[in-house]
Amino acid sequence: MNMAEEKLNDLKNEISGYDRLIITYSGGLDSALLLKVAHMVLGDRVLAVISDSPSIPRSELNAAIRFARETGARLRIINTAEIENENYVQNPNDRCYFCKTELYEDTKKVATEEGIRHIANGTNLDDLGDYRPGLRAADEHEVVSPLRDARLTKDDIRAIALHLGLEVWDKPASPCLASRIPYGNAVTREKLAQVEEAEEFVKAMGVRELRVRHFGDKAVLEVNPVYMDKVRSNFGDICTKFNQLGFNITEVTEFQSGSLNKLININGKR
Repeated sequence: MNMAEEKLNDLKNEISGYDRLIITYSGGLDSALLLKVAHMVLGDRVLAVISDSPSIPRSELNAAIRFARETGARLRIINTAEIENENYVQNPNDRCYFCKTELYEDTKKVATEEGIRHIANGTNLDDLGDYRPGLRAADEHEVVSPLRDARLTKDDIRAIALHLGLEVWDKPASPCLASRIPYGNAVTREKLAQVEEAEEFVKAMGVRELRVRHFGDKAVLEVNPVYMDKVRSNFGDICTKFNQLGFNITEVTEFQSGSLNKLININGKR
């Protein structure tokens, strides 16, 4: 038995401790693997709940729905209204807390309807070392984290997904669109739509890992260095498109996960 099989068994054992389970599902690697393995263990006793909100790109939502259906898992799509919550819209550095609170409260309603006691998320062991205000909301709503409790890191999760032949095994992380807007700048439907269309335009060029950071009339396009030549060679078209979206200035830099979080640390606001 190789390491991926051992880790998979650890996760199966963790999940088997639940009679029924709701998974707050996004379609990202973590929640996708959790859903796949939970369905292997629990079958129809697991339910995926995914939020359809302006902060989720349509392409990500559609891909998540497709994966769940291919897995054979039950799926419910809910509409969360965090964009109507002023605490969220003001975009404080704990914005994620208000978003996750909305998600878990709405998911609890589904759990009550379904008669399911436990709600699970895709938090893994590595997440505990990052700045994630949403974890506080999870604790307050008694959300369980089977990946974390099985002591799985991100590398473990990728290895298990590859072992199972899941196409998402190498999928880059894709946080919600609101994460592209600097803290303290209001989150609006218009800004989210701008970011989504800008990122989809660049993704269509074959760029897999990127962020478009929204600084008013300036866009900062962060891309994985392996795609930098592709972006440079298409920079004229990118600038034209971004200008049409309302960005008068476009800058390109290397991708940094959580780069806006780093600003919190620098300013001592964390």
